[in-house]
Amino acid sequence: MLKILIVDDEVLERKALTRIINGSVQDVLVIGEAPNGRKAIEMAQEHQPDIIFMDIKMPGIDGVQAVKAIKKVGLGIRFIMVSAFNTFEYAKEVMQQGVKEYILKPSRKQDILAALERVTGEIYEERKQRDEQRSLKENLDRAVSIAQKEWVSSLLVNQVQDITFDEWGQLLGVEITSGYIMLFSLLQEGNAEPSISEKQNWYMWLKEVLKSVVKKHEVMIGPLTESQAPVLFLCKKTTEKVNFRASAQAIIDSMVSLFYKESFNGELRIGIGLPYNHAHELNKSYHEALLTLNELIKMPNRKYLFGVKQGAAETPSPSGVLEMEKKLLDAVRQGDVNQVLYYFDSFVSNHAVNKNVQSPMVKKSFDELFILISRMLHELGISYERTPAIEELDDSMMIFEKGRSHLLAVVQHVQVWRNQHAKGMLHKAKEYIEDHYADSITLELVAEYVELSPFYFSKLFKDRFGMTFIDYLTEIRIKHAKAEMVDQGKSLKEICYSVGYKDPNYFSRVFKKHTGLSPTEFRRATVS
Repeated sequence: MLKILIVDDEVLERKALTRIINGSVQDVLVIGEAPNGRKAIEMAQEHQPDIIFMDIKMPGIDGVQAVKAIKKVGLGIRFIMVSAFNTFEYAKEVMQQGVKEYILKPSRKQDILAALERVTGEIYEERKQRDEQRSLKENLDRAVSIAQKEWVSSLLVNQVQDITFDEWGQLLGVEITSGYIMLFSLLQEGNAEPSISEKQNWYMWLKEVLKSVVKKHEVMIGPLTESQAPVLFLCKKTTEKVNFRASAQAIIDSMVSLFYKESFNGELRIGIGLPYNHAHELNKSYHEALLTLNELIKMPNRKYLFGVKQGAAETPSPSGVLEMEKKLLDAVRQGDVNQVLYYFDSFVSNHAVNKNVQSPMVKKSFDELFILISRMLHELGISYERTPAIEELDDSMMIFEKGRSHLLAVVQHVQVWRNQHAKGMLHKAKEYIEDHYADSITLELVAEYVELSPFYFSKLFKDRFGMTFIDYLTEIRIKHAKAEMVDQGKSLKEICYSVGYKDPNYFSRVFKKHTGLSPTEFRRATVS
């Protein structure tokens, strides 16, 4: 519905226009009448009409002056000028204000309606274009957001090779010099898994706050996985010297401060990877962030931790090389692709695999590694006979890429094998949980018991049973707590400790969340 204001010092003219418009045109309504220019300015600001029929010659502030004053406010109102004087000077003056419609008194009904139809047509067309532009922008923003998530997800497993910082800089309109990953996590007491709504609220908060906090970088936020979200920071070229640690520290301080102003049920933890000058190296930054985040779980008083570059300048000791091989083999056995890629990069760095090393030595290192992997697969009962085709390669970097591709294929084969055997392992895990629910049991402990990586075990468990590890553990504990509450001789504090909780207040919150009643209310209802 378009709103119209009639301005004329003659009351009969105002009433006539109102009657014609309200009686002849749909979707428009005369919302007021003004007898002079001063009143027209007041009513325009108060009611914000879409169209004003403005008489030119009025005592005091005339129509032209009123149009100028209203346009200064910037309300976007359209004007149809009305005058008994058919002179070029009047028409010229209002045309300079952008007014296109000009009708003469006494006005014929068809002239009034024709002018109104032209102006309403312009308004509707303008609104249509504005809506289309807004919709286009929303769709573009959504597409960019999805593309960024996909790109961040891909680079984390080093699947992005066809885009450079220069190309991203062209897309973003800035010059990108380097990039690094921060891994944000919402950690609850006892490493409990936040609810879906809690994670979604936290993820939305993270996206909004990063937009307001980060000014000197371009930010790309990856997808929320479990309760972790990777964030890629692309550093812009600047005339001032920027210290990576100081810049990252400022972002972290702001994020931590703003987090504690919210009412999230949990703690914010941040793992920070190192900056790299090439897009294909960003997966290294992610692995550094991931390792530091895993370390933070063991450090309850630390909110964040900076990563360190693995296998840097110094030559590793033989024991260091063996330890790296052991970690790589264990990651392959667990089918953990992120850990495999991280330790493979470290393995390569420890063996100095680069353009300056002769390919025979590179081949020897890789042959030894894949013999070890083949033996391990055989011991596990996994049949996989393929070997990397590196015999004909002379360039060490090509050998490196071929070895990486082969290793990823091996890990995928291990994942398939583990999925086929997952039912037995997960049944074994459930039995362990049911037998040890009263202990200080953790996901990492159970994963180690069934010889799976924590990440892979968590994913398999949720896929198989439709709930997270912590949800299942909580369900078992609450079931036993309810059974013990029948015994009036046991205090609620005793029951809390007997089912594996160390804090009665936390136990009470968890119990009420799952049953809708506090332990006291539940016991009272059960006894009565």
